[in-house]
Amino acid sequence: MEIAVLLFERVTALDAIGPYEVLSRLPGAKVRFVGARPGPVRTDNGFLGLQVDAALSEVSSADILVVPGGHGTRALMDDEDALAWVRRIHETTRFTTSVCTGSLVLAAAGLLKGLKATTHWNYRALLAEYGAVPTVARSVTEGKIVTAAGVSAGIDMALSLAATIASPPVAQAIQLGIEYDPAPPFSGGSLETSDPAIVAIVRSALESG
Repeated sequence: MEIAVLLFERVTALDAIGPYEVLSRLPGAKVRFVGARPGPVRTDNGFLGLQVDAALSEVSSADILVVPGGHGTRALMDDEDALAWVRRIHETTRFTTSVCTGSLVLAAAGLLKGLKATTHWNYRALLAEYGAVPTVARSVTEGKIVTAAGVSAGIDMALSLAATIASPPVAQAIQLGIEYDPAPPFSGGSLETSDPAIVAIVRSALESG
């Protein structure tokens, strides 16, 4: 099973690595990190480098495509080479997926018109500008397109995908293997459950990034 994870400058690390940690454990999985050119890209905080294994021109198909989010999606949404590649790969996939603002890249590529989709809560309205139907959900499946909300939601999405591709017991074994048993120290991990003052802090940080 060929899994392609798109990487780019200013990607959010967990958007890519969360699904990778799950999907790479599927039987027969082979993961390639794909980008404009082989070599390192910096994540959106600038501290961490991730390695692109193969250039876009070297990858013509995949069973699963993962498009992560991050501040770098803003440039990617105007990158016709990257968008054309996403469209070409989508034609070959069993599942085309995104995490966080990665869904905006799918939308900019024209893949979400008329479909329900989710993204990070701060950017939901942008989906509608590309003809998608913004949805408040942890993940949304529309045919073979699966979009996940912000950052950590990519792990949930990947586990659900693992259950569909392999089986629920395989997905449960992966979940146990990575000890994914969330027990956050605070409530308020979503827009709907957070204090407005905290929402304002996060909005300000995101919009200045």
